[in-house]
Amino acid sequence: MTSTVPAPVARTADGHALQAVLLDMDGTLVDTEGFWWEIEEQIFLELGHRLEESWRDVVVGGPMSRSASFLIERTGAEIGLAELSVLLNERFEARIADRVPLMPGAERLLSELARHNVPTALVSASHRRVIDQVLLTLGRDRFTLTVAGDEVPRTKPHPDPYLIAAGTLGAHPSRCAVIEDTATGVAAAEAAGCRVVAVPSVGVIAPAPGRTIVRSLEDVNLPFLRSLITPLN
Repeated sequence: MTSTVPAPVARTADGHALQAVLLDMDGTLVDTEGFWWEIEEQIFLELGHRLEESWRDVVVGGPMSRSASFLIERTGAEIGLAELSVLLNERFEARIADRVPLMPGAERLLSELARHNVPTALVSASHRRVIDQVLLTLGRDRFTLTVAGDEVPRTKPHPDPYLIAAGTLGAHPSRCAVIEDTATGVAAAEAAGCRVVAVPSVGVIAPAPGRTIVRSLEDVNLPFLRSLITPLN
């Protein structure tokens, strides 16, 4: 877990009810969900197995240990979880070595949050090595805090990453807006008690009470996020 501030902050500088914005990475800010699936297909093809397209919705957005274990079990491939995890990370890092494509609206939203001094955390199931490489594109200074999947006791769909991010920022989960692109990430954020904005990238995210679903980050700005949080008394 990496922080760019010396101490937690309790609320936004202008006193709004929204205390922090917590954002997923793959598929939310950067257009990389497809990269993971392509790499998985390539590796398993080399092992003599073809992945079924229907499995994509199962592995997207979750921790690598879950996704990799699922694919090993379904295909019967002769490879261990640790070896496969290393292969996946190495090939993904090579794939994004030059520059990572941003999702529509990501650049504008991050700039707007930074301009208004909104405490912002990047909360991802990806490992620290991958996150640090993506931050070369996103800009490390745009995030008050970054939380990687290999730095928490339990990653998504468990609430731990979002609870840790909120707590480190000194924010109450109910005063945090989370932006996620998968059902796994949405489940983690809602279990933490955060207000969720879902921007589906791969797979369907069903409507639910208290859940806001938008077409893309182009539909999200700071006034919109503030409107989701109940004003403080």
